[in-house]
Amino acid sequence: MVKRMLTIHLLLLVLLLAACSSAQSPGNGQTASGAGSDSPASYKKLGAEPLKLSLYTTGATFTDIEFATMIADPIHKKYPNVTIERIQSASNATATEVLSTYTPDLIFGSMSQTVIRTGVYEDLRELIKRHKFDESRLKPVGYDYIKDITKGKGDAVLAIPFNINQHIMYYNKDIFDKFGVPYPTAQQLTWDQAVELGAKLTRTVNGIHYIGLVADNLTGLAKSLENPVLDRQTGNAAIDTPDWRRVFELQKKIFDTPGYITADKKWNWTRDHFMKDQIIGMRVSWLANMVGPLEELRQQGVEFNWDIAPTPTFPDKLGSTRGAQIHALSVNSKSKHKDEAFQVIAEILSDDGQRILARNGRVPAVVTTELQNDYGLDIPVLKGKQVQNVFIGKPLQEHFIHPYESNITVRLTEAAEDLAINGLDVNSAVRKASEAINKDVATLRTTLGEF
Repeated sequence: MVKRMLTIHLLLLVLLLAACSSAQSPGNGQTASGAGSDSPASYKKLGAEPLKLSLYTTGATFTDIEFATMIADPIHKKYPNVTIERIQSASNATATEVLSTYTPDLIFGSMSQTVIRTGVYEDLRELIKRHKFDESRLKPVGYDYIKDITKGKGDAVLAIPFNINQHIMYYNKDIFDKFGVPYPTAQQLTWDQAVELGAKLTRTVNGIHYIGLVADNLTGLAKSLENPVLDRQTGNAAIDTPDWRRVFELQKKIFDTPGYITADKKWNWTRDHFMKDQIIGMRVSWLANMVGPLEELRQQGVEFNWDIAPTPTFPDKLGSTRGAQIHALSVNSKSKHKDEAFQVIAEILSDDGQRILARNGRVPAVVTTELQNDYGLDIPVLKGKQVQNVFIGKPLQEHFIHPYESNITVRLTEAAEDLAINGLDVNSAVRKASEAINKDVATLRTTLGEF
C-alpha cells in the first residue's frame, strides 16, 4: 500500500514538473523567464508610472514652441505621468559632443551619417514588431530615404519619419504691391519664369535695396534635380555633370540680374533679409526653416503681408518640387526607457499626433490626404495664407547624403561666391570646386576614415 502511494506521488510530481517545464518553454512564445517578447509583461507601458524622458534635436529647425505643441504637450495630456524635456546645448556644440555628454531618450532631426556612425541610434525593428507599429502608413519619400541612408548596416531601421520638410516659395506681397507686379499664382513656375519675375522686383528705392528672388544658392537649387554632391562609392566630387552645370548656369543667371549684387559686393541673401529686413520679394526655402520662425516673429509683434506659392523648377521637372528633407524620431541605443520612448514615437505618428503636426504647419509623414485639409489651421501666422500651394508638386526623395558631405558643402558656397563676385565662368567654378572638394575628401579619409 505504501509502495503504491509512493508511486502515485512520484507520478504526480513528474506531471507537475512537466507542466512547469511546458509553461516556461520558449516553444510557446515565452522566454525562459516566462515573459515573451510580445507579452505586455516584457516591457513598460507608457504612462503606467511617473516617467521623465529627454529629447535632443540635431540638424533641424525646431522651435521651443513647436517642441511643446507637437511633442511634449500632447504626450503629457494623454499620459499625465509622462514628461518630455528638451536638452539644450551650447550653440557651437556639435551633435557628437552633446551625445557623448548626455543620453537623451529620443533624438529628433535630420539624420547625419557622422551621428549614425557613433552608434547612438537604436535599431527599431524589434520595437516596431513588439509594439505592432504599422509601417505601411509611412510615406515612401520619407521612409525609403531613412532606409537608404542606413544601407551597409544590414536592414537596420534607425528612425521613423516625423514630418516631410518640403520646399515652398514665400513672397512679400507688400513688395509686389510697391512695384505694381502681380503676385505669383498657384501655377508652378519654371526657374526662368521665376528669375524674370524676380528681375521686376530687384531695385533700389529711397535707399532700400530690394532683391526679387532668392533660392538658397547652389545647394538649394540643386535640390530641384536632387543631384548628389559626392559619389556614393568613391566619396569624390560628383558636381562635374550636365545636371550640375544646369544648376551652376541657373545660379549665375540669378546673380546676373541687374541690382542683385550690391555695389559693396553683397550677394548672399538669407532668411533674415526676408523675415526681419523684409527686402526680399520671393524666397524659396524649407517649410520648417520659415513657418516656425515666422510664428515666433509674429508673437513678438512683427508681422508683414506675405503668402506662399509653389516652388519653381526646371521645365522638364514640372509637377515635382525639390528634394524633401526628412525630420525623424529615433530612440537612443543607450536609453534606459527604449520601450516607452518608442511608444512616444508611435503616439506622434498616430492620426491624432500627425493631425497636430499638420494643423501647426508641418507636412505629415503618414499617407493621408485628409490631413492636408487640416494643414496650418492652428498656427496663427498661416491664417489666410494659400496653404494648399504647399501640396502642389510632388517632393523628390533626397539624394544619399554621403558621410563627408557636411564637411565639404562650404566649397559650394565658395563656388557661388566665385560666380557672384570673383568673375569665374561656370566651367571654371565647377572645376575649382571639384578640385577643392577632392582635396578635402582626401584629408577626411585620413581624419575620419573610410565609411
